[in-house]
Amino acid sequence: MFGEDSYWRDLIALTWNFKTSEGREDIAAMLRATLEHAAPSGFTVLGEPTEADGVTEAWFSFETAVGRGTGHLRLAGGEAWTLLTTLDELKGHEEPKNHRRPRGAEHGANPDRVTWREQRENELAELGHTRQPEVVIVGGGQGGIALGARLRQLGVPTIIVERNEKPGDSWRRRYKSLALHDPVWYDHLPYIDFPDNWPVFSPKDKIGDWLEMYTKVMELNYWGSTTALSGKYDEDEGRWELVVDRAGEQVTLRPRQLVMALGVSGKPNVPVFPGQDRFRGDQHHSSQHPGPDAYRGKKAVVIGSNNSAHDICAALWEAGADVTMVQRSSTHVVRSDSLMEHSLAPLYSEEAVAAGIDTRTADLTFASIPYRILHQFQKPAFDVIREQDAEFYERLAAAGFQLDFGDDESGLFMKYLRRGSGYYIDVGACELIADGSVKLANGDVAELTENEVVLADGTRLEADLVVYATGFQSMNGLAADIVGQEVADKVGKVWGLGSDTTKDPGPWEGEERNMWKPTQQQGLWFHGGNLHQSRHYSLYLALQLKARAEGIPTPVYGLQEVHHTS
Repeated sequence: MFGEDSYWRDLIALTWNFKTSEGREDIAAMLRATLEHAAPSGFTVLGEPTEADGVTEAWFSFETAVGRGTGHLRLAGGEAWTLLTTLDELKGHEEPKNHRRPRGAEHGANPDRVTWREQRENELAELGHTRQPEVVIVGGGQGGIALGARLRQLGVPTIIVERNEKPGDSWRRRYKSLALHDPVWYDHLPYIDFPDNWPVFSPKDKIGDWLEMYTKVMELNYWGSTTALSGKYDEDEGRWELVVDRAGEQVTLRPRQLVMALGVSGKPNVPVFPGQDRFRGDQHHSSQHPGPDAYRGKKAVVIGSNNSAHDICAALWEAGADVTMVQRSSTHVVRSDSLMEHSLAPLYSEEAVAAGIDTRTADLTFASIPYRILHQFQKPAFDVIREQDAEFYERLAAAGFQLDFGDDESGLFMKYLRRGSGYYIDVGACELIADGSVKLANGDVAELTENEVVLADGTRLEADLVVYATGFQSMNGLAADIVGQEVADKVGKVWGLGSDTTKDPGPWEGEERNMWKPTQQQGLWFHGGNLHQSRHYSLYLALQLKARAEGIPTPVYGLQEVHHTS
């Protein structure tokens, strides 16, 4: 019933993995390996199928031996083209919501009554000391917080450890002009949507406050001012021995599952140039940039040309600095308004909400497109954007800015999914480059002198400040600092699809490497991405962790091989 060109994407429902099977033979092999234990049944069409451009689409529900799920089907030429199956919940371990919500108040007289506050204080005092958590999440940004909320609702004892003092501090500590470039409809956290009057693009400190509030009201066990020092897996016990420093006190935690929720990025990628040791001004990576205030009237050189570089250049120019951007390779640029209109609006916009597309439907619709063919869905929108904004791109090119739309012209999202870098969503900085307010230099850096950045072509740029907006390394580099290089190499590179495009080496993997799914190291998981991915995929990671906590069999089909260590 599947076409020759066909895809079955399964999110843990049959495979206990994130696995896309491609073509009839691959799909048949997956089914032969999984049908007996998954035992899918009860397929029921939800709502009316729709038809457009020769493709029929339908939603359906189904059950497996251990859970309930949702699916999406596309038919082309009377045969299945794409099929998505996802697990929504585990039978007997449903979340306590809606008609299952907890009662809260205990009516009647009880001399042994324990209040909610007393229960919460007891939990905070016990967990990690007299009682061990099932899961420890390293990293308390939006990813760790979203996963923590999912696990809380599933009754999985969890501790989130975060080196910053308070939830949201990882946002508060960034450069002061930072704001989300994604619109609010794309950024909701699980369970609690942003209010209807929340700004479309959230300033960093407002996001920080939201995360702090969310952590409190969702009753998360959040250990701030806590640094994970070392982790070792005990094969016999099936537990990690994780040593953390909690505000100066060393504590050893012994969870069964360890989740690295360190964002989509790893260690700052700080380039090494001759002369850095003799440069007399300030120099730092963009992740450490304090903001522009101290650099009024100073000469600033920002090395890099992606999101952070543009944001920092614009803020420095606003503060009265003399700013030069050094572009070392081409960058994909898309205007924020154009991105929203032609790419995000069908699923994530006020119009989508009015049309009945809630966040879950939008997330599942996006997830229903296999990565192998996602560029075919993305390219038409970016073709329209390039034509609509032709004058904008011409002005940038005239200023010497090197532009691209990705190796296959498919635009922003494919660049993000493949390499996590190489793009800028324009919220104003491009105008400063086009009109010369922010100067532009192209080429590699040869060296730094006492007060200059010297490019390979001999161009000399005076500098009081050098900002390295040069991106980040693979996430397993941060993991190596905790669990050791041997384990990090055993797991391999994190992020990327194996598309064999720039900075995403093959072979083809079909899903994001090592994200939200089992890795080659038992009990070690990676979680993160943007707010949309953290929200959506945290559900499937939480269900995998819950199943293991309850002793539910989770035979993994298609555990990924390791092709790259970093």
